[in-house]
Formats: sequence, C-alpha cells, structure tokens
Amino acid sequence: MAHDIAALTAELMDMAAADHRSAALANSDDPAERLVWHRLTARHGDRLGEIMDEYGWPTAELVGEEAAHAAWLVAQHSDRQLDVQRRALKHLERAVSEGSAGPRELAFLRDRTLVNDGREQIYGTQIAGVKDGSPVPWPCEEPERVNELRAEVGIEPFDEYVTRFAPA
Repeated sequence: MAHDIAALTAELMDMAAADHRSAALANSDDPAERLVWHRLTARHGDRLGEIMDEYGWPTAELVGEEAAHAAWLVAQHSDRQLDVQRRALKHLERAVSEGSAGPRELAFLRDRTLVNDGREQIYGTQIAGVKDGSPVPWPCEEPERVNELRAEVGIEPFDEYVTRFAPA
C-alpha cells in the first residue's frame, strides 16, 4: 500500500507539472494548441475520476500537501468534465468538513463548478475577462459581500487578487 501511495503521489505531481507547462495553451489563438490543452485536461480528469473511485479525495494526509494541491488543480481544470469536477467538489467538501483539507481550495473549486454550470459564483475567484484594462469576475451571488466571504476562507481581497491578471 505504501508503494501505491508513493506512486499516486508521484503521478499527481507529474500531472500538475504537465498542467503548469501547458497552461498557456488554454487561451492560445491556435486551435491546435488549445486542443493539446483539452486533451491533457481530459486525460487528467479521467485519471482523477479513477483515483477518487479508489481512494476518495487524495488528502494531504494520504499523498502530502503538494500532491493534494495537484489533485485540486486537476479538478479545477476539468472544465469539460463537469461530472468529474462535481464529484471532486463533493469529495473535497467532505474532506474540508472532516478537517483534512482547507476551505480556500474548496472555495475556488466551488466557484469554478458554479460558473461551469452557468450559475453565479460565491467568492469571485473566476475571471470572465478584462474590460478597460481591469479583470472582471463572472457574476457573483452577493457582490457586495465578496471580500467578506473571501476572508472567511483565507482568500485575499478581490482587488489584490486581480492584480495577478492585469496586463503588464
């Protein structure tokens, strides 16, 4: 079992590394490059589904902090596999309620899943685009409470967060 967990940890880390290397392709003007991204995230989403079938959510206690974050990243980018993303959300919700995962990643995944379902997000973590040089979030359920809700789960205020997305 320990060998299986070590292999799982390494696999999750490799998936995250491939995700980071390829992330720029997600918004490429070249359809062939975007297709490479879609194939990668689909393959990773399929594998995350198998991992959840076997282990449930890969928590930090099971695979270590970095590999648990890698699993979250794979779930976050499974945008075209909403069944996988929704299952990951349920597993992560359970892990957070049991104290074996943190609320920050759950907030990001919840927002991502809501937006992918065509609904308003809660925490303003998903950016729809840039207008007049400023990042604009997808619509939020309670826009006047976004920073308060973000603070409750350990996310910086929206204005600080979006400085990462501003054009250089």
